[in-house]
Amino acid sequence: MAQQKVVLKVLTMTDDKTKQKAIEAAADIIGIDSIAADLKDQKLTVVGLMDPVAVVKKLKKVGKVDIVTVGPAKEEKKDEKKDEKKDGKKEDKKEEKKEDKK
Repeated sequence: MAQQKVVLKVLTMTDDKTKQKAIEAAADIIGIDSIAADLKDQKLTVVGLMDPVAVVKKLKKVGKVDIVTVGPAKEEKKDEKKDEKKDGKKEDKKEEKKEDKK
């Protein structure tokens, strides 16, 4: 199983007390590497080798939870973004060369 990044919306996470409860609930799950909580957007981001369903079940004890996204951890996404940037730069250079020839 590869590392996953799960973004959850915890609708009851409205203050520091409920934010702490949500973090502690997620921290109980084995395999989690990092937890980030955004109180303003009520989002909890969990990264690690874990079952997203287990995370949701655990957080339902804190309050209502909606899954926003489930996907590979950031490391893989960074590689994809770098590749896209490289491709974009190559295309720009080709376009510039065509314009110079005219």
